[in-house]
Amino acid sequence: MSSRFLIINPTTTSSTIRFSASIFNRVSSSSYSTTHYTTSFLPFKRSLSFVVSLDLSRLSPSGSAPQLRPYARDFSSVRASAMTGQTDAVSDATMDAVQRRLMFDDEYDPFFFLVSSLLCSDFDLLLVLWYLPFLCILVDENDHVVGHENKYNCHLMEKIESLNLLHRAFSVFLFNSKYELLLQQRSATKVTFPLVWTNTCCSHPLYRESELIDEDALGVRNAAQRKLLDELGIPAEDVPVDQFTPLGRILYKAPSDGKWGEHELDYLLFMVRDVNVNPNPDEVADIKYVNREQLKELLRKADAGEGGLKLSPWFRLVVDNFLFKWWDHVEKGTLKEAVDMKTIHKLT
Repeated sequence: MSSRFLIINPTTTSSTIRFSASIFNRVSSSSYSTTHYTTSFLPFKRSLSFVVSLDLSRLSPSGSAPQLRPYARDFSSVRASAMTGQTDAVSDATMDAVQRRLMFDDEYDPFFFLVSSLLCSDFDLLLVLWYLPFLCILVDENDHVVGHENKYNCHLMEKIESLNLLHRAFSVFLFNSKYELLLQQRSATKVTFPLVWTNTCCSHPLYRESELIDEDALGVRNAAQRKLLDELGIPAEDVPVDQFTPLGRILYKAPSDGKWGEHELDYLLFMVRDVNVNPNPDEVADIKYVNREQLKELLRKADAGEGGLKLSPWFRLVVDNFLFKWWDHVEKGTLKEAVDMKTIHKLT
C-alpha cells in the first residue's frame, strides 16, 4: 500500500481551472493525515462544459484510509452537474434527487490518470480525477450527426420545438428461447413517460467514440449493451454486441406531460437470448415476459384504459407497424430477412 499519495481534482470554469489537491500521509496501518490545497490558474481559450465538485476531506473521514473506487457514483461526496450554459438544467425545482441523477449521471465518465513514483518521485501515487460530459447525439432527419446536447434539453419540449432537437436513440426487443418478449414498466421516477410499459430497454447512445460508430450500427449496439446492464442488470456477457440485429429505424415525436417529451431517431435492435435479469429500481418498476397473445391482451387493456395501463408511444408505434410480422421471423430464425436499415420510417 502507498504510504504517501496525492489526489488532484480539477474544477473548470469558462476561463480557469481550479485545482483542489489533497496529500495523504500514512501515519499508521489504518489512518492517514491529510493536507488540502486549492489553487486557480491556466486561462482557457474555449468554454468548457462541465463542473465537478469533490469534497476531498470526506475521502478520509476521521483520519481513516480513503476508499478509492473506479467510478464517480461510488464517491458519496461527488456531485457532477451538466453546465452547458443552461443553469435551469441543474436548478429545475420540478425534478427530485433521483430524477436529477437519472438525467445527468450517465453523462459523466471519470478519467483517472495514475502516475507512478517513477514519474512523480515526491509521491508513491498520483491520482488525478477528471470528468468529461458525454451527451446525446444530435442528428438530422437523415441520421447524419450534427452535434450533441445534454439529456435535459433533448427532452424539454420547449427546446425540441424551438431548436428542432432530434437525438439518436435505440429500442431493444429481447426474446428468450421460448420466443417471449421481455417488457419493462418504467419507474415512477422517470422524467418522461413514468410507469408506462414498454419494450425491453429504451435509451440513447452518447456522444463518445465507442457509441458514435456508424458501421453496422456498432455504436448503438455498444450503447444498448451498456444500458441493459444499467437498467436491467443484464451482464454484458449475456448480451454480446454481435448478437444484436438492427432491423430498422423510426423517427417520431411524442410529448409526455406538456413539459417533457421525446423526439428521436430510434434504432430497433432485436436479440434472442436467455439472460439473467436484476432490474435497477430507479429505472424499472416491473418486468415481465409475454407471448403474442399476452401482448395483444396488454394492447386491449391499454386501449380500454383498464387499470390505468399505458404503453410508451414508441413501443406502440413499433407494435402497430412492425412487431408481429417481425415476431414471425424471430420464431423462424430468419431475422436477417427482415432487416431494412436504409429506410427511416417517419411515424406519428
